Amino acid sequence: MTNLMIVEDDETLGNSLKSYLQGEGFEVNWAKNIEQARGLYDQANPQVLILDWMLPDGQGIDYLKEIRNAGLSVPVIMLTARTEVIDKVVGLESGANDYMTKPFEPRELIARIRVQLRLPQSNDEQDEQQIITAGDIVIDHGKREVTFKNNVIELTKMEFNFLSLLAESPNRAFSREEILNKVWGYENYPSTRTVDTHVLQLRNKLYDELIETVRGVGYRLKL
Repeated sequence: MTNLMIVEDDETLGNSLKSYLQGEGFEVNWAKNIEQARGLYDQANPQVLILDWMLPDGQGIDYLKEIRNAGLSVPVIMLTARTEVIDKVVGLESGANDYMTKPFEPRELIARIRVQLRLPQSNDEQDEQQIITAGDIVIDHGKREVTFKNNVIELTKMEFNFLSLLAESPNRAFSREEILNKVWGYENYPSTRTVDTHVLQLRNKLYDELIETVRGVGYRLKL
């Protein structure tokens, strides 16, 4: 199992991020400051390090320099609210392999982690990820296109991502909170009403019985 290490002091983001990454099949260790990170690193032996810039006992960029000066070549993805170009330049020049700004979409983070891991995929695996078929619905990720009974359906970016999430696990019930985390990102959604609104929009564009309400839980794609 691929081992990741998060260095993030925000409790809400840290918990959500750890839960999401574990759900994607990664083993995750979480440090909340630089001191904890130093003590956890040798034990965790991470294959990718996800590092916040601003931490309560210093700057993540200084810990990054410390890692590189120690000769450690672990891929590091900086995860920070700092959006200035100069900050990105400083981060990359200090030894970061990648740089993401908050708020972010969790699927993009997963994609960037996999780039750093350089995990090979067979053609069959790539084809399976490109096209999802769920009943009369075909979702083509390469074209960002959805067809229903051979008719192309125009969807917004979030409608497409939402439908893709449900179609990847048909008949599985997703909570509203899980949908928000996986589709909108941890810090980028207003309320669970956003999910309800998008369910109505998808039902109107496809058909009413497509997405079933699971009382006390959330929604699922009914096949």
